[in-house]
Amino acid sequence: MISINIINIFEILIGFAGGLAVGSGFVAVITVLGIIPRLIQLSKSEHLIKVYGACAILGTLFGTFLSFTSIALSFPVVVLIVWGVFHGAFNGMLAAALTEVLNVFPIIAKRLGINKYLLSLLMAVVFGKIFGSLFQWIIFVR
Repeated sequence: MISINIINIFEILIGFAGGLAVGSGFVAVITVLGIIPRLIQLSKSEHLIKVYGACAILGTLFGTFLSFTSIALSFPVVVLIVWGVFHGAFNGMLAAALTEVLNVFPIIAKRLGINKYLLSLLMAVVFGKIFGSLFQWIIFVR
């Protein structure tokens, strides 16, 4: 009985430590690359910085809560569409901010010698992401 409680305590500590390590790594990537501050700067909403922080924390806690419970949420299709648009917009902005911070596209365009086609390259990536996501949702998820 006592050994089972000790094992449970160790499992809790290991799980908590693993969660802290993964969460810290994610926050370090976001912070070091300056993705969130750049998104705030581009949207010209510096006055809402506390709201951004609260949303990030509450969203993380809510997502963790849903991951560890068996709660199934059921929403109308309209709500799911809006939710999906917000998820897609966030992921797209996160990817765009990451590539902007790392200057991926200018480096690729310069090395391939296609500087004058940089806008076409960006639009191809954007539309490819859109059509790929739609294909996945329409074919595999539906």
